[in-house]
Amino acid sequence: MEKRQPVKALTIAGSDSGGAAGLQADLKTFTALGVYGMSAVTVVTAQNSVRVAALESMPATLVARQIEAVLEDYGADAIKTGFVGSVKLLEAIAAVLGAYQDNHPLPLVVDPVLVNHRGEAMFDQEVVEAYRRLLLPRCTIVTPNRREAALLCGQEVESWQDMTDAAQRLCEMGAGSALVTGGWHNEDYGDAFCDGRDVVFLELSHLKTSNTHGSGDTLSAAIAAFLAQEFPVLEAVRRAQTFTAAAIRGAVEWHMGGGHGPLNHMVRSEIGY
Repeated sequence: MEKRQPVKALTIAGSDSGGAAGLQADLKTFTALGVYGMSAVTVVTAQNSVRVAALESMPATLVARQIEAVLEDYGADAIKTGFVGSVKLLEAIAAVLGAYQDNHPLPLVVDPVLVNHRGEAMFDQEVVEAYRRLLLPRCTIVTPNRREAALLCGQEVESWQDMTDAAQRLCEMGAGSALVTGGWHNEDYGDAFCDGRDVVFLELSHLKTSNTHGSGDTLSAAIAAFLAQEFPVLEAVRRAQTFTAAAIRGAVEWHMGGGHGPLNHMVRSEIGY
């Protein structure tokens, strides 16, 4: 009997003890979209819907060894990065991924987690510069929200024109493509996608709900899942947006915790994927 392998994706991200964001959201997304999920833990947090009570970064050597152990045996069809949080970890991750990608080209999704839920910068400029220098030139797509795009580009990102400029600038900085999320164009809500040349507005429905914790992680993980299944980048983005919107919509009636609640990742049957 011929031995078969599932499509596989690796997330390099932090652990959210509440299960809403981080690698937990990534692994739920991978499973919902029919992809076998693997993980390398960068940071362990004690958190819930209201606050992060404690945080402990993993040693850079351990993070690197996790990635190496997965890739040298299982391999991967796509990789995504999430919360990293330090220059040392970014350097370790970039070194391992660089060595692997040189011999095994595969999609890399970079979700540059640089701000908190209030849009405030969490790290110093050295971390931002490390993303620019180490991960942007290797990624298939980078998926910042407007505040993160502003930090990466060193410019204000408020208007639709700002988002367009930022998406183009990120590609000029080395990203294969860029998706700047969470903006308005005329009266419509959506994201700016640049393929390295042109920018298009991807319209989304805007739901009024506080259950959005982990939506950025879910979006980037879904993009990685669809890239692992060999969809073109723009198609992967559109499908990922559909899945993320369905996961948000599926949790609108949930009442979990006293803050920003999680998404409902158990919605695969509703979107036909």
